[in-house]
Amino acid sequence: MGQIELFHFEAGKPSFEDYGMENGFRYWFARDLMGMLGYKDFGAFKKAINKAMAACAALNIDIQDNFVQINRVVDGTEVSDFKLSKFGCYLTAMNGDSKKPEVAAAQAYFITLAEAFKKYINEAEDVDRVRIRDELSQHEKSLAGAANDAGVINYALFQNSGYRGLYNMDMSKLKNIKGVPASRSPLDFMGKEELAANLFRITQTEAKIRNESVRGQRNLERTAYSVGFKVRQTMEEISGTNPESLPPAQDIRQVQSALKTAHKGFKAIEKKEKV
Repeated sequence: MGQIELFHFEAGKPSFEDYGMENGFRYWFARDLMGMLGYKDFGAFKKAINKAMAACAALNIDIQDNFVQINRVVDGTEVSDFKLSKFGCYLTAMNGDSKKPEVAAAQAYFITLAEAFKKYINEAEDVDRVRIRDELSQHEKSLAGAANDAGVINYALFQNSGYRGLYNMDMSKLKNIKGVPASRSPLDFMGKEELAANLFRITQTEAKIRNESVRGQRNLERTAYSVGFKVRQTMEEISGTNPESLPPAQDIRQVQSALKTAHKGFKAIEKKEKV
C-alpha cells in the first residue's frame, strides 16, 4: 500500500498524496486534481465533478462530505474551486475523459487503491451506470406522470410498447434473453450504452406526448412504440448494433453496494493516515 500512496501521475511531479491538504478533513483542491488529470480548462473539468456529485447523490452519500464548493485565490485571482475528499477524487477521476492518459492512469490507481474493499467495480463505466440509472428512475416517474395526465389506462401496456419499439420484442422476452429476474427491471442489468439509449427513449417519449398533446391509451402506446423504434433505427445506423445484442451488465445493486463499500474504505484509509 505504501508504494500506491506515493503514486505519481507524471514523472518528476509531486505525488497525489503530496497535493493533499488537512483542515478538519483530508482534501484535495479540484484545480490541483484537474492538472494531475491533464485538463487545462476548469469549465470542462467541472463536467466530471458534476457527474461525480450526481453519482454520490444516487448512492445517498452526503455530497458535502466529499465535495465542498469554495472560492480561493490562485496567482492573485479569486477563483471558484472544490475541496474533494479522497472518495470525491476517486469519483471525479472515474467520470473523467479516459482518452487522456493521465485520467486512465488515475482510474487504474484508484481501482488498485480500492482493491482491498471493492467487489464488483471493475471500470469507470460502473460508476457512470449508477448515475445514469438514477437519472432514468427520475425520468420514468416523469413519463408516468405525463402518461397518466394524457389518459393512460394500462401503464404496463404503454411501458411495454416502448420496449417493443426499441427491442423488437416484449419486455418479458427481453428479460428472458438477458437473464433478468422476473421481479427486476431490465434497466438494472444494462451497460452504459444501453442505459443511455433507454434514457433517450424515455425523455423523447415524454417530450412527444407533451408537445403533440397525445391523448388516449392506444395513441400513447403508438407514441411509445414509434419513439422506441426510431431510437433503434438510430443505433443501427450509427453503430450497426441492435440493443438486444448488447451484453448484460453486472447487477446495478451490486455495483451500488460496492461503491458504498468503497466510500467507507476510503474514509477508513483517511482515518489511518491521521493516526
